[in-house]
Amino acid sequence: MAGISRYEKVALGLTAAFVLFTGGWFFATQRQTEPYTVTVTASVSTASTSMAERVPGEDVSSDDKQEKPQSLLEGEKININTASALDLERLPGIGEKRAQDIVAYREEHGPFESVEELDNVSGIGAGILSGLRDYVTVEIQEPEQK
Repeated sequence: MAGISRYEKVALGLTAAFVLFTGGWFFATQRQTEPYTVTVTASVSTASTSMAERVPGEDVSSDDKQEKPQSLLEGEKININTASALDLERLPGIGEKRAQDIVAYREEHGPFESVEELDNVSGIGAGILSGLRDYVTVEIQEPEQK
C-alpha cells in the first residue's frame, strides 16, 4: 500500500463502504415479506340452503345470524312484495324497525300494489318515500295454477 496516495485510500475506503452498504440493503429487503395481502371472499346466504344441502353437524341456527348487507348495487331495485327484512334494510332511510314494519304491513294487508302504498306503513312519510322511489319496485306475482 506504499504506492497508493492518501486520496486514493479515502476513495477506495468510501467505495468499499458504499458497496457494503448497498449490498446489505439489497439482501435485507430480499428477506422482507410483502407489506400486506388483500383477500376477497364472497358470503353465501344460508337462508336459501335446503336441509339436503346442509353439511352434517352444521349449526342450523346460523340462519338467524346473517350479516347485514351494506348497500344496494348500482341500478339494483328491491321488490317490496318479496324482499326480506334484511334486504329492505339496505334501502336508504330504512332501518331494522322500519323493515320489520314493512314486512308486517305486507303480511297483514297483502302485497303492495304501488310504491306510494309504503306511505301507509308506520314510520314512513313523504320524505322517506321520495328517497325510496328510485330503489324499490312493486311486482305482483300471479299465483300458479295447478
